Amino acid sequence: MDHFLYRDGILMAEDVALADIAASVGTPVYVYSTATLRRHYTVFAEALAGMDHLICYAMKALSNQAVLKLLGDMGAGMDVVSGGEYARALAAGIPGERIVFSGVGKTRDEMARALQGGVRQFNVESEPELEALDRVARQMDTVAPITLRVNPDVDAGTHEKIATGRRQDKFGIPIARAPQVYAKAARMPGLRVVGIDVHIGSQLTDLAPFEAAYAKVAELTRLLRSQGHAIDRLDLGGGLGIPYVQDNAAPPLPSDYGAMIRRTLGDLGCQIEIEPGRLIAGNAGVLVASVIYLKQGEDRDFLILDAAMNDLIRPSMYGAHHDIVPLVQPAPGVDRAAVDIVGPVCESGDTFARARPMPPLGEGDLVAFRSAGAYGAVMASEYNSRPLIPEVLVDRDQFAVIRARPTIDEMIERDTIPAWL
Repeated sequence: MDHFLYRDGILMAEDVALADIAASVGTPVYVYSTATLRRHYTVFAEALAGMDHLICYAMKALSNQAVLKLLGDMGAGMDVVSGGEYARALAAGIPGERIVFSGVGKTRDEMARALQGGVRQFNVESEPELEALDRVARQMDTVAPITLRVNPDVDAGTHEKIATGRRQDKFGIPIARAPQVYAKAARMPGLRVVGIDVHIGSQLTDLAPFEAAYAKVAELTRLLRSQGHAIDRLDLGGGLGIPYVQDNAAPPLPSDYGAMIRRTLGDLGCQIEIEPGRLIAGNAGVLVASVIYLKQGEDRDFLILDAAMNDLIRPSMYGAHHDIVPLVQPAPGVDRAAVDIVGPVCESGDTFARARPMPPLGEGDLVAFRSAGAYGAVMASEYNSRPLIPEVLVDRDQFAVIRARPTIDEMIERDTIPAWL
């Protein structure tokens, strides 16, 4: 669910008209709903109620400080995949004991910073990383808590670019080799094994791949315990999908997901860690854009917006669908015409939708991209020297800019011309 609904024909963010935000802040602009973020965190907490658990929000989905503080104040931990995300989590007030450090390419400097600042665990992805972390920890005269991320060779059935649990993917240690690598870790004085980590992909709309992977994790847990390893935590990753097309069948509910975890892993007595990102943030945000032109082409019409692929890259990168709706609700039965919805960037790939049926729209009209809260602002760039767009957080009848739009002068001033030019 979300809190972006039409009221008297006007699209609202909670109790604020999106058009009012656009008038105040300009477009394009990302707008997030506090109520939706809180609701989505709560449904995960309810799904795992009665189990020892920690919800570690996957920051890569949306990492604005205001969003991190909101979730952290509700008890969330953070799943980070870089030194920058780790620093953001600390700056938002998240204690180190609630920060899980994931990622395939952790540097020694990132390891040292996390050990110094506090970390719940490192999810180790490879044997070279295991050896590097052991050396860093011993040099700092400390011990690093670790899980090993195992690759269960389960095809999640998701997009090729967001699948992570197959044998050909770059993530994790082959599950068949896990016992040898755990034995190796146990011999390293700079490491302390605390559990197992697994993550098979993003935007999953079926529980069957999760269940197949978790069954393998349960079997591995019993084997490792029989070999003397203390497996107290199971980090199950994230990946539960959201409905990007509003009238499609909804993916499984978090309550169904929680029931499946109980069924497959509940008898092991482990603390459960999950790392949702998209399901918490995705439907909690929209991208609001203005129509620049309606251009008539030879065999199609183009709706040209002031938002572009550098602002929301998912359609260009993944062929992803976002529902795009006008901020003024069309009258019932209004005729719709197929248009290509595009941005102003000088790339043919700057296309959000092809032959999308839309009501009549013209210069100055406003539209909203639904389900744009995850992997939107965090993946934006300044391509074509277009400033990063602002982010706004709404709470009931109030809103605040939580990241301002930089000026073009501020972008230029970041460059330095050498004295010898």
